[in-house]
Amino acid sequence: MNEQLNEHRDECRYSCDVRICEQPYSCELCNKAFSQQRNLITHECIRTVERPYMCDICNNAFSQKSHLITHQRSHTGECPYTCDVCNKAFIHQSLLISHQKTHNGERPYTCNVCNKALSYKCNLRTHQRQHSDERPYTCDVCNRVFFEWSHLITHQRTHTGVCCYTCDVCKKAFSHKRSLITHQRIHSNDCPYRCDVCNKPFSKRIHLVTHQTVHSDERPYSCDVCNKVFSRQSYLITHKIIHTGERPYTCEVCNKAFSHKSNLVRHQLMHIGERPYTCDVCNRAFIQRSHLITHQNTHTGVRCYTCDVCNKAFGYKSNLIKHQLVHSFQHR
Repeated sequence: MNEQLNEHRDECRYSCDVRICEQPYSCELCNKAFSQQRNLITHECIRTVERPYMCDICNNAFSQKSHLITHQRSHTGECPYTCDVCNKAFIHQSLLISHQKTHNGERPYTCNVCNKALSYKCNLRTHQRQHSDERPYTCDVCNRVFFEWSHLITHQRTHTGVCCYTCDVCKKAFSHKRSLITHQRIHSNDCPYRCDVCNKPFSKRIHLVTHQTVHSDERPYSCDVCNKVFSRQSYLITHKIIHTGERPYTCEVCNKAFSHKSNLVRHQLMHIGERPYTCDVCNRAFIQRSHLITHQNTHTGVRCYTCDVCNKAFGYKSNLIKHQLVHSFQHR
């Protein structure tokens, strides 16, 4: 895979070098050169004397250089204006000023469909598109459509490969800021989402939502082989691999095969010796986050696993399983 990526980059560099060497058509206003005349004509139609400053990424033209500099932040992800209350960052100073009004609770704009109140008129317009299903912003690569311009800009990074946000601990880069924030919880062991039934912590909200189905009795998805029922369709699909015996994911080190990619990824950590999850009390490291959470119960005294026969509680699920054997022998 790395060799293919390197070959692709070399081809891109070569094609770029060829275009640079063969660009006989130049704009009289900005001296930008083009390899084909029709590209120059298109460029000159966009760029006028009134809008001499053009973005070299998306070709948007601006009347003032400061406007171009501000616009380019939409491509780089730079947000120099930060709220002193919540530290949220913004591309434009005007957006920061508007945002700061949210802290005083003022919401003068109301949706005439659902009566939701919003702080800004532009937010109301964006919100109302959800009722009309209007999506005016379209990706020119895959034609995916969006409610908001900012969502389109963020999405386009999936095509360009631009990763503006870098973790300052492990240097892993992300195209979305929210992905970076979620990733950084691995290093800080931050789990802001907790189940209100069993108090189990989660770093992602989607994981909490998925977990909460465990406490619900609703299981609408049934396996047509063994009739086992599941709360989510994705669980059923994963379960069915047990019956087929399919193991499409193979470790390139020891050739051990796995039915799920996530299991392969966890297994590969054993070969490289990486243990990314560290206990902040005793510094013991673990390959899996679930192992860390279970281990932390030894420090907190939390016993999440309870026997449904005698109500005895345990910190580890394995201990509960061993304990339940006592009851099974008693009933024989």
